[in-house]
Amino acid sequence: MFENLPFIGVLILGLNVIISLIGFNNDAFFEKYRFHIGSIKAGQYFRLLSSGFLHVNTTHLIFNMVTFYFFVNIVVGVLGTTSFLILYLASLLAGNFFGYYFHFKDTNYSAVGASGAVTGVLFSALLLYPNIELMLFFIPIPIPGYLFGIGYILYTLYGMKSQSDTIGHSAHFGGAVGGILITLFYLPEVIYNSIMMLGILSLAVVTAGILLYRNQR
Repeated sequence: MFENLPFIGVLILGLNVIISLIGFNNDAFFEKYRFHIGSIKAGQYFRLLSSGFLHVNTTHLIFNMVTFYFFVNIVVGVLGTTSFLILYLASLLAGNFFGYYFHFKDTNYSAVGASGAVTGVLFSALLLYPNIELMLFFIPIPIPGYLFGIGYILYTLYGMKSQSDTIGHSAHFGGAVGGILITLFYLPEVIYNSIMMLGILSLAVVTAGILLYRNQR
């Protein structure tokens, strides 16, 4: 299974598993490195990075790593190892920075998970191959990648607005934007492959900005 993964994929997956397992068994470790608005405001900026390698439980970890596994080869194959690592870390930080500013007033807000980084990898793959077909667990019908991307963006905006669940929608949105921007930085010509999805994303960024502004009032 893992022999088909590039080394950087194995490294990232391994770090997520090891650090998450430590967190599962060590509450002090988990508390020290999780994303926490109040602690970040107090100067513990390392949490913006460290929280991306922690997970709430085994299900959370497996879901993120399975998604990562399916798309890492696609992105590494096009961008290469160094650019992929930059994309992964930039998406992680973009997701957490956006989550930080979106929940800025809630000093008790807390989160963990690689979702922002993984969403960045996913959207990079969708940008590179917009017609790739995806299968969802609950919809056994192939869905073109660009349609999935548009639906995911709209769902994330809805989640940010309603804040009716425990999913880190703001981190997902920030990670998606980060992954797309880094991909465009390295391969600007792919913009012509996904004009519709990028158009929807542009509108979504404006909407997210409005939601962010209203959230801070």
